[in-house]
Amino acid sequence: MAEFMTGEIPLNFKTNPYKRVEWEDDLTDPNTGEVLEEGTIFWAEYGNNLEWGLYNAYRFLIEQARQMQRIQVQLELDGRVPENSGTFSDTLDGSSNKISLDKALTDIVEPVAVGTTTLKVASVDGFTPFTQVTIFDDTNTEDVLITAIDASAKTITVQALAFSYKKGAKVARSNVS
Repeated sequence: MAEFMTGEIPLNFKTNPYKRVEWEDDLTDPNTGEVLEEGTIFWAEYGNNLEWGLYNAYRFLIEQARQMQRIQVQLELDGRVPENSGTFSDTLDGSSNKISLDKALTDIVEPVAVGTTTLKVASVDGFTPFTQVTIFDDTNTEDVLITAIDASAKTITVQALAFSYKKGAKVARSNVS
């Protein structure tokens, strides 16, 4: 007898674990109605195989739908900060359903001119070198790469700024609130 499903299967299987049963009808004489050959007998084992097959297929579909939702969220988050490469969200954190938005945000504590590369900020918490940030105030906005951080001096070194910014301008990993 074939191996049938008798319970849940892992969702990371490589081949289809469902074993099909080829069902055969009774072969009857069309004139007399006499059964010439019996078809497949329905056993509880066949029924349970069908039930577990449906149950596991449903579990697999739910997992696939959940993963597609995570991908959709990731794609949406990637588009929020231009050229950020998605580094401000973490989908590979060991949790299969948690995506967190990097909300690192600080203020520039003194005005900066065009071409400035070192920003004196209120806090460097949450910022890391080689990640992109958005700098903005009520007039200008630009995306720059952090090249270094000095926690003791509370400074963030970035690529040369294209615009000047006043005291209180924001440095953010994401421009999504």
